[in-house]
Amino acid sequence: MDQTLIERRQFSGGMKGKNLRYLNEQSADTRMTRTGFLLLEHFSLPAFTQALDTIITANLLRAELFASRTFGLSEAEVISDLGLVIRPDARIDLAALDDLDLLVVCGGYRTELKATDELTSLLRAAAERGVSLAGLWNGAWFLGRAGLLDGYRCAIHPEHRPALTEIAKSTQVSSEPYVIDRDRLTASGPSGAFHMALDWIKGLHGKALVEGIEDILAFEESRYRRIKPDENICVSAPLREVVKLMDANLEEPLELEQLAVYAGRSRRQLERLFKEQLGTTPQRYYLELRITEARRLLQHTELSQVEVLVACGFVSPSHFSKCYSSYFGYRPSKEKRLVK
Repeated sequence: MDQTLIERRQFSGGMKGKNLRYLNEQSADTRMTRTGFLLLEHFSLPAFTQALDTIITANLLRAELFASRTFGLSEAEVISDLGLVIRPDARIDLAALDDLDLLVVCGGYRTELKATDELTSLLRAAAERGVSLAGLWNGAWFLGRAGLLDGYRCAIHPEHRPALTEIAKSTQVSSEPYVIDRDRLTASGPSGAFHMALDWIKGLHGKALVEGIEDILAFEESRYRRIKPDENICVSAPLREVVKLMDANLEEPLELEQLAVYAGRSRRQLERLFKEQLGTTPQRYYLELRITEARRLLQHTELSQVEVLVACGFVSPSHFSKCYSSYFGYRPSKEKRLVK
């Protein structure tokens, strides 16, 4: 094992969780999970892409955790609810089920509630083979029609809730955006599909990976947004103000005396607040805040290493590299770019 990783400095206080999720630690289950998306006519493209994007993002953080394929009921193209035409990877059949751990039935607002005998038989066969089953938008109706939601809780789009209730008498139809009940996963719309996928991944690989996925997808909303560490730490109002000041002044870090003046505290009072509430010193916390933001920029933007070190207040490439290596175990030039 690389000795630098053994001796790597540990993050303190509220910065620890922000960084552990990106260290690519291995989960107990490293087997690839194979997911198939069955695209029905007029399926909800946003719901499908929300679930798929979450899986793809998980692979960015930990390679080859998931494999995904798209299926159709025939060899033909499938039109989505937005009018975009998708050509599935393959036609769904019994042989395909042997290569799946999860089969997601992707429905939509205009997806006709009509299940062929072939589809019903395929879904039942999947359940018999131990494949977990999921439904997006009104996908749960097809699971219910096959008798695969008996004794389960599930979610479905409100428009189709009465129809599911009619055919699945022993199913508890929920008004929640998504439900995971044992080996059945259902979501009523795009937002529910996103959170359903996150919750499913969390059950497989833990909280840290899911928080990393959320950070990446949220980061794309504003490419250069700050990490805002104060949102996830429980500290007193005076200390929260100091952390906000640090966060707003990464490029030109403030001296401890300046922070104390702005916060209306003495230097000693400030040091005591950090020690009592975050278990570290102001100087170390400031450094960890800057090094965390530097890693975020290296991972999620195309900024050069020099641009990143300047943006995060480091005086020289050598100083930046030394600090970076001490926390992450490798030089910033070796950081993995996650820009999609």
